[in-house]
Amino acid sequence: MKNLAQSNYSSALETVRDLKKKYGETWNAINPESAARMATQNRFKTGLDIAKYTAAIMRKDMAQYDADSSQYTQSLGSWHGFVAQQNMIAVKKHHKTTSKKYIYLSGWMVAALRSEFGPLPDQSMHEKTAVPALIKEIYDFLRQADAIELNDLFRRLENGEDVQNQIDNFETHIVPIIADIDAGFGNEEATYLLTKKMIEAGACAIQIENQVSDAKQCGHQDGKVTVPHEDFIDKLNAIRYAFLELGIEDGIIVARTDSEGAGLTQKLPVSKESGDLASKYLAFVEADEIALNDAKEDDVLLKRDGKLVRPVRLANGLYKFKDGSNIDRVVLDCITSLQNGADLLWIETDTPNVKQIAQMVNRVKAVVPNAKLVYNNSPSFNWTLNFRNQVYEEMLAEGDNMTGYDRNNLMDAQYDDSELCHRADDKIRTFQADGSREAGIFHHLITLPTYHTTALHMNDLTQGYFGEEGMLAYVKGVQRQEIRKGVSCVKHQRMAGSDLGDDHKTFFAGDKALKAGGQKNTSEQFEIKKNVTEEELVLEK
Repeated sequence: MKNLAQSNYSSALETVRDLKKKYGETWNAINPESAARMATQNRFKTGLDIAKYTAAIMRKDMAQYDADSSQYTQSLGSWHGFVAQQNMIAVKKHHKTTSKKYIYLSGWMVAALRSEFGPLPDQSMHEKTAVPALIKEIYDFLRQADAIELNDLFRRLENGEDVQNQIDNFETHIVPIIADIDAGFGNEEATYLLTKKMIEAGACAIQIENQVSDAKQCGHQDGKVTVPHEDFIDKLNAIRYAFLELGIEDGIIVARTDSEGAGLTQKLPVSKESGDLASKYLAFVEADEIALNDAKEDDVLLKRDGKLVRPVRLANGLYKFKDGSNIDRVVLDCITSLQNGADLLWIETDTPNVKQIAQMVNRVKAVVPNAKLVYNNSPSFNWTLNFRNQVYEEMLAEGDNMTGYDRNNLMDAQYDDSELCHRADDKIRTFQADGSREAGIFHHLITLPTYHTTALHMNDLTQGYFGEEGMLAYVKGVQRQEIRKGVSCVKHQRMAGSDLGDDHKTFFAGDKALKAGGQKNTSEQFEIKKNVTEEELVLEK
């Protein structure tokens, strides 16, 4: 936002000067310029400040998408504050702005990587407090990124460089977080209480799914059990009340439906009149016609179309939905959520197929025209195989000779340079733009990217470091790349706040400050002497 940093600085400067006059000689050691600089470097004082700011960003982005579907938004899932920080630093470096770039907080990664119980499956067994704790951690790291970058700019200004415009027009690293509350971790009161903690930590968008809380499964696993619409609406209400109580009037609710892959329900809702919401839900339940005399003791029976039917009930007490009813249930879930306070939808699918997603969304849009999706570009999909299969079908329909391909082995590397695979990769490349244009996808995210990149990079480093390459595996594969690509954390002391701390110590103690910077600080070895071109980098590799 233009001139924000300078206006903050001027306001803080005036405030501290007035306070010095008020408190007199006891404040002689306080330098107004230093205090104003620190205030400017810490623009957001609380999580609620962040939630208000980022909610407004999301609302603006949603309106822009409604006007132009090419204006979609994106995020990557982060399981640590440092990961989110480096994500946003890289976004600013490579794309010059954080506009339309968010962060996703995945319940899956909280369970797998942040629970005190150790690594857990995505079944809501982790501590609910771990979710708001991670939100706060992420924003602590993003605020630190602001402070470090602005501190560098103020240092350069003091050294005579003309960077005032960069300070005046500084763009914060603070961006919206879409935060996964799973199925609410309990009843609607539990959902409300946890939502408050998440908002207070800075979350402006809460994503909740329509699974049974104590039977929650990962969206890409079997055994999912959904709840009746009335139960889910209660939780949507709980989230909205939490936003309103805390003054986040434009907070965003993302309503997720798992009905596409869920075949079970735990409860049969109470229908008060034919055709009501409960009646529609009950119509999806599989049931067998039965004569009253054939009913067993304690059987649960329904009257359907003038006939007596017995819902199919499993040994665990769960009820089964009719086969083939999943898409109709998804559509009803989405319409119902939007009509009862949700702002965005999330449909868990079994494959990333734009046409299939669009078929569902267009049915929703027929009732709610501005319906928009948050879509999980999930690592649970085999993207390569999915899109090679899609293109295989397209080429077959176009009359191409497909005898050169083994349909059961399209992942084979022998096909990597084939026309089929080039077309498939191109569809993967444009998937986000295609999905936003054709299937109402406002926000694209990858839930678990940093889980997989960490594993991949450790695999590669370990192979070389503990093998014949030794230290060269780290130097060539990591450090040399950090230096030449200008990765911020190559100077890890600075990234951890060492330079920032030195300046603070100078503010507090003046010439007596014991500082970490200086000629014997080995970080000075990482000063880049020249810009290396991409061509030179390729040759070096």
